[in-house]
Amino acid sequence: MKTLQTQNSRVMSIDLLRGLVMTFMALDHVRMYFALGTWYVEPTDLSTTTPLLFFTRWITHFCAPVFIFLAGTSAFLHGTKKASPKELSWFLFTRGLWLIFAELVIVNFAWTFDITYSFIILQVIWAAGISMIVLSALIFLPNTLILGTGIMLVFGHNLLDAIQMQEKTIWDFIWYTLHQPKFLTLDANYIVNFVYPVLPWIGLMALGYVCGTLYKRDFPAEKRKRWLVSIGIGVLVLFIALRAFNLYGEPSNWESQNSPLFTLMSFLNTTKYPPSLQFLLMTMGPALVFLSLTDSVQNRITTPLTVFGRVPFFFYIIHLYFIHILAVLYLVYAGHDWHEYIFSAARIRSGTLISFGLSLGAVYLVWILVLVLLYPLCRWYQKYKENNPSKWWLGYL
Repeated sequence: MKTLQTQNSRVMSIDLLRGLVMTFMALDHVRMYFALGTWYVEPTDLSTTTPLLFFTRWITHFCAPVFIFLAGTSAFLHGTKKASPKELSWFLFTRGLWLIFAELVIVNFAWTFDITYSFIILQVIWAAGISMIVLSALIFLPNTLILGTGIMLVFGHNLLDAIQMQEKTIWDFIWYTLHQPKFLTLDANYIVNFVYPVLPWIGLMALGYVCGTLYKRDFPAEKRKRWLVSIGIGVLVLFIALRAFNLYGEPSNWESQNSPLFTLMSFLNTTKYPPSLQFLLMTMGPALVFLSLTDSVQNRITTPLTVFGRVPFFFYIIHLYFIHILAVLYLVYAGHDWHEYIFSAARIRSGTLISFGLSLGAVYLVWILVLVLLYPLCRWYQKYKENNPSKWWLGYL
């Protein structure tokens, strides 16, 4: 009977899925810096978008849910190497703090190149950090209670949609952090953008943690595949049923459009900030089926993706800096002032880049170039981590 396929104690299918969605993430970020007027255009607005632009954005919706879910699964697997739950809890707590710091300092600077930090963007690394801190406490509960907590948050958070805050009190800030996205102007010189409210992400990471039990070394592979594909298909069926009748779990209803393609786009156009129940069902269903189908897959095509998937945080950081630097170089080449790509609070509101950018086809070429150039660096770092298992700090990167 087959058990878990690993290489150097890593689960190949998890690395493959994570690497795949990270390449989608890179596409989205290349689009943001290089596509025409992208900072001021919403690619999922059916009144202005094109099918290619819509689906270029839509495919990247898989990135954050898969990233957060698999972070929970990896936490469980990491715990199997620890001497006690307390040791795992401390690791998750300190890594969560590190991720919050990294979002505020390292990631924000990568996005803006603004040394004054006048424009703070709280995104997926921030949400992962807070979720990891909460998970550091949840792991002391039985798995059934962790599962129940995850289900409650993922399925129940849309009940809170009607609660809307507008002020700048400490309670408002807490609510923006938990559930309500908010572009908050503190004064003329400072903005905080709460992009990733954390409640549903905490729930999703908890569910990912419980999913890690399917990857125990003594868990039969065929049984794991059946569980993953059954749950994945069930999740997709639930999404289609809820979406088809515009039922619970999505604030924006779909509507018939002028063409079948645009009607499909309306059907798929679910809410990401915060991720609605239907958004999470739509993205995690195919992800679970993918994990089942690739449980034993390893070949030359998958190797580059697994390399990216083994160094996710490293890839995330360097790809942001690399893309932003390339965009500055292209900005100068196009005859603009390079300062236009320093996103201070004032400049992000100026609209100066609305006429700057490339066609979507050219964006895809830049994306491929970015992946090709980053692969050797990620490969080197992967080997460095594998050859230095005793260096504890590598676990935080």
